[in-house]
Amino acid sequence: MVPGSLAGCTGPLSTLTPHGPEATAIATLWWVMLAGSALITALVLLLLALAFRARRPALPPAFWTQGLGLYFSFGVLTLLMGVTILTGDRLSGRYQPAEVTVEAIARQWQWRFRQPGPDGTPVETTGRLHIPAGVPVEVLIRTEDVIHSFWVPQLAGKLDAIPGHENRLRLIAPEAGLYQGRSAEFSGAGYVDMGFEVLAYPPDDPPAPFTDRRTDPVEAPRP
Repeated sequence: MVPGSLAGCTGPLSTLTPHGPEATAIATLWWVMLAGSALITALVLLLLALAFRARRPALPPAFWTQGLGLYFSFGVLTLLMGVTILTGDRLSGRYQPAEVTVEAIARQWQWRFRQPGPDGTPVETTGRLHIPAGVPVEVLIRTEDVIHSFWVPQLAGKLDAIPGHENRLRLIAPEAGLYQGRSAEFSGAGYVDMGFEVLAYPPDDPPAPFTDRRTDPVEAPRP
């Protein structure tokens, strides 16, 4: 839930409105990092304010150098490091093997996807990836030219498509719906058109046939 003061941070491309476990873990890490940085910033502002006071609190030097300067800062940074490690371990995908494998192939300036069709036969589409809802999916990401970046903010973090290399990303769409994605790497003048969609469908009711983003006149409901 995003507070009213951050209402502008919502939307289909916001990492603060997650819809999948991977995206939720990333959003939680963001909030923890925000809280940690706010605590350290508050400490610095407090010390700055005390420096301008004629009469300062009569506290032993160890309170400032060790209590605040060392223990407080070390405690906050240790908390942030611990949450970061736990989040990275959760995102590794080793605890829940993928049930479906799809391919995301980038080029200037579009995404092509290869995924199992309604009858299990591989189907290739442009601009729209079809995945079953509630099922762990592994996305094999590669590029045919320059560096691009596969990013569906509400489902998972972003991962680069690097020439000559294949990267793997794990994601789960908990509910059927249409999720927006972008290439998060500027790749030239046509980059503005390099958006794509992830259509999560009920596993027992796949759409037939799978369609491209630009040729399908019917928009699926947003999650």
